[in-house]
Amino acid sequence: MLITFITQLFSARSQSIDFSKYPVYSGKDLGITYSPQRSNFRIWAPTASAAELKLYHAGTGNNAAGVFPMVKGKNGVWLATVYTDQKNKFYTFRVKIKGQWSDETTDPWVKAVGVNGKRGVVVDLKETNPSDWEKDRSPVLNNPTDAVIYELHVRDASIHENSGIKHKGKFLGLTETGTKNHAGQPTGLDHLKELGITHVHLLPSFDFNSIDESQPGAKYNWGYDPLHYNVPEGSYATNPYDGAVRIKEFKQMVQAFHQQGIGVIMDVVYNHTALTEKSNFNQLVPGYYYRQDKDGKFSNATACGNETASERPMFRKFMLESVLYWVQEYHIDGFRFDLMGVHDIETMNLISKELHKIKPDILLYGEGWTAGASPLPDSLRALKANTARLDRIAAFSDDIRDGIKGSVFEHADKGFASGKKGMEESIKFGITASCPHPQVEYSKVNYSKAPWATSPAQTVSYCECHDNHVLFDKLAISAKDATPEQREQMHRLALSIVLTSQGISFLHAGTEFMRTKQGVENSYESPDSINAINWNLKKEYQGMNEYLRELIQLRKQHPAFRLRSADAIARGIKFKEKMPDGMIVYEIDGKLAGDSWSKILICLVGNKSDIAYPVDRTWTPYIINNKRVKSDTEAKGQAAENMNLSPFSFSLFYLE
Repeated sequence: MLITFITQLFSARSQSIDFSKYPVYSGKDLGITYSPQRSNFRIWAPTASAAELKLYHAGTGNNAAGVFPMVKGKNGVWLATVYTDQKNKFYTFRVKIKGQWSDETTDPWVKAVGVNGKRGVVVDLKETNPSDWEKDRSPVLNNPTDAVIYELHVRDASIHENSGIKHKGKFLGLTETGTKNHAGQPTGLDHLKELGITHVHLLPSFDFNSIDESQPGAKYNWGYDPLHYNVPEGSYATNPYDGAVRIKEFKQMVQAFHQQGIGVIMDVVYNHTALTEKSNFNQLVPGYYYRQDKDGKFSNATACGNETASERPMFRKFMLESVLYWVQEYHIDGFRFDLMGVHDIETMNLISKELHKIKPDILLYGEGWTAGASPLPDSLRALKANTARLDRIAAFSDDIRDGIKGSVFEHADKGFASGKKGMEESIKFGITASCPHPQVEYSKVNYSKAPWATSPAQTVSYCECHDNHVLFDKLAISAKDATPEQREQMHRLALSIVLTSQGISFLHAGTEFMRTKQGVENSYESPDSINAINWNLKKEYQGMNEYLRELIQLRKQHPAFRLRSADAIARGIKFKEKMPDGMIVYEIDGKLAGDSWSKILICLVGNKSDIAYPVDRTWTPYIINNKRVKSDTEAKGQAAENMNLSPFSFSLFYLE
């Protein structure tokens, strides 16, 4: 009842609030500025009539170390300065608005917290740097389309008993080398290096709300419920009570990836907060950081209870300073923006501009959609349809995703790789990375009826991610009448399409050995028994794992699969016309990309029948029916004027 009353009261008030009149603070020192001589604590609370800082000796309990009234300065900023060394002290703030004191809360800009984020903690960030941190260097990415991204959950990676990893479920688990499954095959970091991916995309690793850090094994969550955006998650640290430990261990993880030549991308969720009325944003400045609907209530384009207002100057400032902090302090190499379609285009382009200044090869991409309607007009938001107006930011292609495997919303729906008819144009749309191409019949594309990318670097090509069913489970449901062997061929075909299409390649962890989540669609709070990566599958599906590794190497070695402009795609890719249903054949002009192969011929078969296709003997087979051709002798033996192409198959030929 109390929460209902507060919500109604806020809604009634917010209808008359003009947030555009709130002052804007341009300084870059919100939060805490620490030195042994003094600590400055700053918060932005323009509507408060009083504010105070409270210090504690620990992250929980009533062990207060002092209360300090804060002084109001210009543009809504309050300051408290403590002139003794406050390192390792914990702190909270509270403000008085309209005669009422808020709850004690952390500041949105906080960089370190105690257990469960109840209090901020004063740390000396220099002391959190691992050995040789100043020598840490990110791998160089010459062009976004060179990236092969691997989406991974920190806990999933190591928690299974057969991972061979000591620090299970922790950041440090991803720093370990020499780890092996029961068959003696590399796992964890060594496996990723062996696989050949260029970047690991970590599901939310900032401080999120759903896990009790004092009992990190008691509950599972993906982490899309942000609590503190600028702090690593404590359940992934060896000691969540010490605010410095999670920071240092996150840096150690980044450093370990970089030493193996792998970049690190953070999955960031600025579109909503886990808490609404009780969030630190709303406690300090009620209503400001969130959008409201026409009735003054919190709008909900995220389906999570609120949506942030990126167009308002102080949240735009927060987002920008947050991503800059992760790059500068933690050496992060890219960001994936959850429900990017909630954010306004101007903010996203500002973020891209400023990040590219300090890291020219940074990778930025996101979901070009929302989970509901927003009061901000579509024309202003970073939706997939507006990708052409985004500056060096890519969007996920749900067109190729569902074209390959079928609709994620209709579980039994098939896609091209599982034998559905009429998906050829959707696949061609994906092959050409959503860019204009004269041979794509857009009226027949599943979702987009026009190209939405101006460059292949604006499209993320994928067929699965953490959301919805993993590919193995989707095929088990939609192609339930197929044999396991046939479904493996479908699986290989699906991933072959992803890794040879133009754009940025994106893979889901474990797909290389046909990971299953036992049919659970969205496993965001399922137990480890569902989510843990079973590393013994690597042995069971050794052929699949080796095939995917070969596909990744193929992509990395041949720039023809990584064309850098829409014009090159339009000129360099030619689709064969009048193909049978369920078949796509096309050539890539390798010379155009400076490839060692002058021409590449690709044949995709998405039906259950063999197809005899005439291939001139001058072509050299490289992959035939989802299998790598291993030797020149074998290649010559397979060359024929009529190639017998198997059901659900990918084949590739080339000319030197």
